[in-house]
Amino acid sequence: MKAVYFAWVRERIGKADEEIAPPASVMDVAGLIGWLTDRGEQYAHAFENAKIIRVAIDRAHVKHDAPIAGAREIAFFPPMTGG
Repeated sequence: MKAVYFAWVRERIGKADEEIAPPASVMDVAGLIGWLTDRGEQYAHAFENAKIIRVAIDRAHVKHDAPIAGAREIAFFPPMTGG
C-alpha cells in the first residue's frame, strides 16, 4: 500500500510518500501508526501525538479503529486549521 504524508507529518518523516508493507498483525489505523512509529526516529517524531493525526484510506477520512485490509492508499494529516 502507499502511505502519503502531508504538511508537518511529511516534513518530520522527510518524504511525501512511500510504499509500505506492514505485517499481517497490523490490522487497523492505530496499529499502522504504531508500526510506523517503530520504523525510526523521524516516524516516532511525526507520530509522537498520534491521537491528533487525521487519516484517510483511499481518500475517505476514517477513525483510528478503521481496518486497513485492502487499502491502496493511506494518507496522514496533522490537525487542520483554517481562516
